[in-house]
Amino acid sequence: MATFAGRSIISMRDFTREEMLYVLEMTRMMDEEPGKYSNLLGSKIMATLFFEPSTRTRLSFESAMTRLGGRVIGFADPSASSTKKGESLADSIKIVESYADLIVMRHPVGGSARLASEIAHIPVLNGGDGANQHPSQTFLDLYTILKDKGRLEGLTVGFMGDLRYGRTVHSLAHALTQFGCKLYFVSPKGLEMPSDLLEELTDMGAAYQEHADYEEVKGNLDILYVTRIQRERFGTELDYDKIREGYNISKQFLEGCNPDLKILHPLPRVDELSEEVDETSHALYFTQAANGIPTRMALIGLVMGVVS
Repeated sequence: MATFAGRSIISMRDFTREEMLYVLEMTRMMDEEPGKYSNLLGSKIMATLFFEPSTRTRLSFESAMTRLGGRVIGFADPSASSTKKGESLADSIKIVESYADLIVMRHPVGGSARLASEIAHIPVLNGGDGANQHPSQTFLDLYTILKDKGRLEGLTVGFMGDLRYGRTVHSLAHALTQFGCKLYFVSPKGLEMPSDLLEELTDMGAAYQEHADYEEVKGNLDILYVTRIQRERFGTELDYDKIREGYNISKQFLEGCNPDLKILHPLPRVDELSEEVDETSHALYFTQAANGIPTRMALIGLVMGVVS
């Protein structure tokens, strides 16, 4: 297995099954004994470059770094950076790497994180690049599933909502394929999984089906991963309202589902997931969000070479 020290975390395509399990084991250790690692990074600085809005990803990365004893610099609003003056991403990375020991970046353009990692001489952690990848979210999703179900192998997982633009879905589907999971993709017309990604999953030997109706699959699922259908993808409010009606999760919507079903959502939610579901045994999304802390502690510790 390749060493993690000095390594950038850009895409789930870069990880073997063995490496994913290694990260998850380190996450478990951080989760169970967080105080044990509180002084590992006392002299280290993490730069957070968020060219796109974020709450959970940014704050959990900053919390993770702080809990490891390190410090954080950066910005959450690109209008407050030199990008507004026309500075290129390449120049921004070259400058920031002289100020910090690692970079966490979110950017609206797919492939930007890979570009940043090729320019920087310090580790770059991808906090989401366009509709492409979101690897740290995938690791916390995997950890949440593993902790709740006791395994990753052979589960039946449904993905529902905007699957075309949902980078969290793209990353997680790729990862779960390596564990032999059966995948159901449920989405409205026009928001299906990208064809090139489906071809990639096919080449990996994935077992998957596409559906337009959740009712067709709900009795089979161990996990339902819900994503927001984005209003901005539709020409009119009427078109949006017609689509979203069939993709809203409520208590009634869950009738007939597997009693052990767990629901995940990367958040934020709008109206695709009713608050009445929060009090059911199916809701796992707030635990999922909390798991971002130990997961990102593990990733930071590994790439900084202070844990192994």
